[in-house]
Amino acid sequence: MSITAAVVLAAGEGERLRPLTRNRPKPMLPAANRPIIEYVFDALVDAGIEELHVVVGYKRDRVQGHVGSTYRGVPVSYHAQERQLGSAHAALQARDALDDDFLVVNGDQVIQGDLVADVMAAHDEASDVTLAVIESDEASMYGAVEANGDRVTRIVERPGGDEYRLLNAGVYACDGSLFDAVEYAIEQGDELTLPNTISSLVDSGFEVRAAHTAGLWTDATYPWDLLAVSQQLLARGDIDGTEVREGVWCAERVRIHEDAVLHPPVVVSSDSEIGANAVVGPNVALGQNVTVGSNATVERSVLDADTRVGAGSTLVDCVTGQRVSLGAGCVAPGGPADVAIGTTVHEDRRLGALVADRATARGGVTLVPGTLVGPNAELDVGTTVSGVIPENGRVMR
Repeated sequence: MSITAAVVLAAGEGERLRPLTRNRPKPMLPAANRPIIEYVFDALVDAGIEELHVVVGYKRDRVQGHVGSTYRGVPVSYHAQERQLGSAHAALQARDALDDDFLVVNGDQVIQGDLVADVMAAHDEASDVTLAVIESDEASMYGAVEANGDRVTRIVERPGGDEYRLLNAGVYACDGSLFDAVEYAIEQGDELTLPNTISSLVDSGFEVRAAHTAGLWTDATYPWDLLAVSQQLLARGDIDGTEVREGVWCAERVRIHEDAVLHPPVVVSSDSEIGANAVVGPNVALGQNVTVGSNATVERSVLDADTRVGAGSTLVDCVTGQRVSLGAGCVAPGGPADVAIGTTVHEDRRLGALVADRATARGGVTLVPGTLVGPNAELDVGTTVSGVIPENGRVMR
C-alpha cells in the first residue's frame, strides 16, 4: 500500500553522548561530516515519502533552524513534545496531522532508503504495524525481536545475552491502532516507548509483522560510536562531497597545502584548511570551517564545525564539538581506554578524547585516552588532562 507521510522522532537529548549533547540533541550530532538526522531524511525521501513530520523537544531550535520548512523539496512540519515521556508519546504528538498509514522513524540512527523501502513494501492493509528487523549479533545490545516467519511474536529491549539474532531497526509502518495503544498506555500508566506499545499490540492479537532487511542501520549510543559510525560511512562512500581521488572527498572552497598528506578515507567539508606537512587520515571527517595546522596529525577522528587544531598537534581517536580550539602541540594519543559515562565505567573503548563545544586547550596539552572535556572548559598551557572535565571547568598548571 502507498505510504506518503513519516514521523521522525527528534525530541530526545541522548544522555549517554554527553557532553556533546549539552547544546544540541543527538540527531544533530555528526555522522562523518553531516548531522545524523540528514541521513534519516535522505532515506525517507529516497523511499518516496512526501511529508516529513518531525517531533522536537530538547533544544528544538537546533533542529528547526538547521532543517527549515522543506528538505529536498519535501515539506517539513514540526510537532513539540514538551516533556520527554518516551518515543511512543513523541509519535502521538503528530497524530492530528496524519490521515492514512504512516511511518515512524527514529531520528538519531543512521539508515538508508532501501531499509525504509523494505518496510513500506512489506506493509499492507492486513498489517497494523510492520517493523524493520535486521540479522545482527548486536540485537541484545539494542532491541531484539522474536518472529515466526514474518509475524512478530515478541519485542525485548536490551535483553543481554547472545540468544537473540533479530535487531529492531527503529523503522515502523503503522495504522491508527498505534495511537489507540498509546492512549491506552497513558491511561494505564505504562511505559510510553514504541517497543513497549507495539508489544502490547502483539499481546492483544494485532497483526504486527517483521520486514526482514539487509539495509544499512547503525546507531551511536556512546561517544566512541561516533567514530565507528563515521568509519562505516566512509567505507561505504556515503559522503557529502566530491571524490577528488579514491577515498578522498572534498567540498567546495577547501584549502589543502600541496605538502599536506591525506590518507584515505577522508572527507573535508567546505571552507576547511589543512596546513603544510599536516597528515590527515585514515578515517577522518572534518566538518565545515575546520583548520588543521601545519605539521599536525589527525587520525581516526571526527572534528565538527569550526574546530581549530594548532600546529604540531596530534589527535588520534578523537571527537570534537563545534568551535573547539586546540592550541599548538596538543597531544591525544588515542585509545583504547576506560571511559566514564555517568556512573558507569566502560572498559577498553576506542576513544582518545572527546572535547565538547567551545572548549579551549591553550597549547601543549596532553589528553589522556578516554578524557571527556565539557563545553566551555579551559585547559591551560602544558597541562595533562584525564577523566571528566566539567562544563566551564578549568585545568591549571
